[in-house]
Amino acid sequence: MKRRGFLISAGVLAGGGLLVGVGLRPPTDQSRLGAPDAWPPQEGAVALNAWVQIDAEGHVNVALPRAEMGQGVHTALAMLVADELDADWAQVRAVSAPVRPVYANAALLLNVVPVGMDDESATARFVRGAAQRLGYTLGLQVTGGSSSVRDAWGPMRLAGVTARQLLLQAAAARWKVAVSELRTEGGAVLRGDQRLAYRELVAEAAQLTPPQDVPLKKPEQWRFIGKPMPRVDLPAKVNGSAVFGIDIQQPGMVYAALRQAPVVGGSLTQWDTAAVKAQRGVVDAFVLNGHTAVVVADRWWRAEAALKAHPPSFHGGPKSSMNTADMRATLHRALDQKEGFAFRDQGDAREALAQAPNVLRAEYEVPFLAHAPLEPMNATAQVKDGKVTIWAPTQVASLARWKASQVADVAMDAVEVHVPYLGGGFGRRLETDVVEQAVAIALRTQGKPVKLLWTREEDFTHGVYRPMGISRFEAVLGSDGKPSAWHHRLAGPSLGLDTTDRLLPGMAADTPDKNHLEGAFELPYAIPHLRAAQLRVPLGLPVGSWRSVGHSLNAYFTECFLDELAQAAKQDPFRYRDELLAQAPKHRAVLRLAAEKAGWGTTPLPAGRARGIALHESFGSVCAQVAEVSIVDGQPQVHRVVCAIDCGTVVNPDTVVAQMQSGIVFGLTAALYGEITVEGGAVQQRNFPQQPLLSMAEMPVIEVYIVPSAAPPGGVGEPATPPIAPAVCNALLALTGQPVRRLPIRLGIQPG
Repeated sequence: MKRRGFLISAGVLAGGGLLVGVGLRPPTDQSRLGAPDAWPPQEGAVALNAWVQIDAEGHVNVALPRAEMGQGVHTALAMLVADELDADWAQVRAVSAPVRPVYANAALLLNVVPVGMDDESATARFVRGAAQRLGYTLGLQVTGGSSSVRDAWGPMRLAGVTARQLLLQAAAARWKVAVSELRTEGGAVLRGDQRLAYRELVAEAAQLTPPQDVPLKKPEQWRFIGKPMPRVDLPAKVNGSAVFGIDIQQPGMVYAALRQAPVVGGSLTQWDTAAVKAQRGVVDAFVLNGHTAVVVADRWWRAEAALKAHPPSFHGGPKSSMNTADMRATLHRALDQKEGFAFRDQGDAREALAQAPNVLRAEYEVPFLAHAPLEPMNATAQVKDGKVTIWAPTQVASLARWKASQVADVAMDAVEVHVPYLGGGFGRRLETDVVEQAVAIALRTQGKPVKLLWTREEDFTHGVYRPMGISRFEAVLGSDGKPSAWHHRLAGPSLGLDTTDRLLPGMAADTPDKNHLEGAFELPYAIPHLRAAQLRVPLGLPVGSWRSVGHSLNAYFTECFLDELAQAAKQDPFRYRDELLAQAPKHRAVLRLAAEKAGWGTTPLPAGRARGIALHESFGSVCAQVAEVSIVDGQPQVHRVVCAIDCGTVVNPDTVVAQMQSGIVFGLTAALYGEITVEGGAVQQRNFPQQPLLSMAEMPVIEVYIVPSAAPPGGVGEPATPPIAPAVCNALLALTGQPVRRLPIRLGIQPG
């Protein structure tokens, strides 16, 4: 095993022997079916495995272990089971699964290892197997990394077909015929004109031994997969009955508001708790962990009003002089002094650059970014009779359960987590801070449930931000104008170290961080000498996963620099990429589809408008976008975005289209307006007026085209976000001749 492979594997296996005795092979779909008692039966239902229950009225309850935060995952996962079960879709019920090891996400950690799914080397197979086994062994019931469908593709279909086979066997026993004489359709077993509904057979089926090695349907047999299906969560969201975390109501509930030290590491110095407790409705006021003022009241607005009437005072501590200008200087120093750890070092880029008479150079910068989901951060907790119950819109149900057990000092089995709908996540709800605070507050409420709700200002100023980063590029063009050498170094905080230190501190290690450089070292373009390196530079603000994680930075860096190279070579940006993708047919097909549908080179644009193109692979999917842009009153206006994606087998095409639209508007908002800055150790942006959302009037027309594929599913929740910023910036390069080297886009004040 080469040094890189060893380091990668060591990172996956961090934690010292966790997998000893478990093995390094990924868990099999069969082993993930689970026993029927893993999921307590819903009222009147009978379980056939850990994923499928059928009740007396014929409803099919499907256990859904991933959080629904608008991405349509409850529908997609239910479709996988329903198709193999031959269920009646009208009878399918999507039910949030409890937190149990059988529902762990085995695909999640595939996102942290720097080996692609197409890499069949021994090292790659070892690392992927170890990552999947580790995620499953840790019981990571997590929604993130565009991994939900990828993880469920095997086990949930197998759960459906295994349940169907049990029902067939039960019907065969009742009719005293061979199973081969029977078929299933619409929630029933059929034999000629005879019919037995699943609800009539489920009790008998549950007594049978689950079959092994049942074949899954072939694509031509699918009834739901690949078809546009109505979202199971939409009716409740339309009629207002949907329950989000902020909607949770429990008998006797009290409410909590808080203020946290504005500077990371700061402390609370003075607060008149006696005056606060004298306020109407207030039942408690105390300092949590030395830096957070908490008020508990019979109404949330009363708790918040008490904090406003008697605000606490804070001391900034050692980070009170921290500011964005100094952070920028720190990153520049690192780039001046260090080469960084190379995740890819193909050929000899540094030697090629040293020998070249002309070297093209560029430097790009992105700011910290807040997630700002529209549902404010919240969690409800109750500690009573030695048990902890949590209702929280979280992406990390299993980690929330573990953290809650630590805060309350109870066993994991004494903690129950309920996950309602999430009003947006984008990676912010991968954190457990709000859950931990809610449990700590509930320890003081004498058994009453307490709902903790952050203000928008607390969310903006106490987030876990996408990292600030600066990238330096050097390149040499060959006689054909194509890059013969490419050297990229990215300086910024380590996503992996910061996140692991917060959530799984026993596994934290300052090792090479694939999440930070992802998308920068797996370039599909044919470049003989290519080096992509990472410089891990802590800056003082907490950082974490933001929709599409490192891809959101690196697509902007790499695709904008590639357009600069095309400009220097006086070549068309689309054709430039197309020729560099001769050995990457999947990427080339996506690029060509986007260009064709956008009318690249064939349909003239109105005067003052230009097209920009970008291509990027993330989370197992390849996405290309073409943006049509003009400049109005000195600001970019995006008129149209054409998006093409190859995401493997499509489960619900309507969801794919919606997620492409969602990812584009999310990334475009960040490219135009997103920025978190620091002065005096405190975040300056406090609400949407300082970091606005894209308005309806600014929304471009979006067209989405899906490349047909028979490959296993890729992700769709995140891959649309990375290409939009470079597509817009490349259109501005075409319009103005000047590159956009810093985000958010500020025309006329870009660094040279």
